[in-house]
Amino acid sequence: MPTPLYRHGDVFLQATMPPTGPLHPVGHLTLAHGEVTGHAHRITETHAAHLYDGSGPHRYLHVTAAHATLTHEEHAPIRLPSGWYRVWRQREYTPGAVRVVLD
Repeated sequence: MPTPLYRHGDVFLQATMPPTGPLHPVGHLTLAHGEVTGHAHRITETHAAHLYDGSGPHRYLHVTAAHATLTHEEHAPIRLPSGWYRVWRQREYTPGAVRVVLD
């Protein structure tokens, strides 16, 4: 069975097993800020999940409730079932660099 992937604008989430490396609580549920628009990809229910920085460039979202809702002002909400997710931003290639897409 394929691993579930979710795309929410320039944010990607991949269902994963619990990470084995050290995790550091972030203290909020904003997955990404929009540098251009000021909008943010965030989990609506503050009691439903926890966000962590892992080793390397990824963050991990742990949905501890039956579900959590990922929202953004310009995208339809996504309902994420309970579990662990690796979170990363879309990147783009430009001559001479690979950079994170600005939302």
